[in-house]
Amino acid sequence: MAKPLVPDDLWAAVAPLLPPERPKPQGGRPRVSDRAALTGIVFVLTTGTAWERLPVEMGCGSGMTCWRRLRDWQEAGVWSRLHRVLLERLQAAEAIDWSRAALDSASIGAKRGGAEIGPNPTDRGKPGTKRHLITDARGTPLGLTLSGANRHDSRMLAATLDAVPRVRTGGRGRPRRRPGKLHADKAYDHRRCRQECRIRGVTPRIARRSIESSQRLGKHRWVVERTFAWINRFRRLTIRYERRADIHLAFTTLACALVCLNQIRRFC
Repeated sequence: MAKPLVPDDLWAAVAPLLPPERPKPQGGRPRVSDRAALTGIVFVLTTGTAWERLPVEMGCGSGMTCWRRLRDWQEAGVWSRLHRVLLERLQAAEAIDWSRAALDSASIGAKRGGAEIGPNPTDRGKPGTKRHLITDARGTPLGLTLSGANRHDSRMLAATLDAVPRVRTGGRGRPRRRPGKLHADKAYDHRRCRQECRIRGVTPRIARRSIESSQRLGKHRWVVERTFAWINRFRRLTIRYERRADIHLAFTTLACALVCLNQIRRFC
């Protein structure tokens, strides 16, 4: 029997975060259930299929219905809160390793243009988007930002560090959001990047150009590359099809949340 696209543990995490249904004083057609719409969203994210090709027999409504729900929930902050809630579960189980983090970026093509897109210098100037990701020592995605593919990695270090949410455990004490050390490759070898780390109480471990071998820190940086590979299993994210940056960010944040859910199943 095939596993459901929205299993009970995922739905239990998402349901409390969803905004209430707007009243319909004049009636109208019954609204597609939130769980059915989420199933359609996860199906498109996982398979990469076009919205208009969403199978009718799945009972998720039309592709446009699911797209609107994705958009509305992004505007309501559902996806970022889901990511934070799942991080808090990992933190409560002491399954987040804050001792060190890894930061890197990856570029993908953007077929239809839009916001947060620029000419990719590694792909003959074709339009593309760059994802900047920070993970803990186990590869759990902590924070994510987007930029044009022509944006230099070092310019996004501070924004990506600040994208890590405040993770609470339900107990006493301040929320955690900063790793002890940050490992990054030579693209971040700038005094500005080291200062940005130290201002935030993070010890920079950045490879130095022409001095240190990139392989020296590879034993700590490889986890972020593995997390990018996990994210790329969601076929909708191998190429950016959305013109709207908020829709692409919604998909990518949901993918990070699903990776966190897999980490919960693995470690908790």
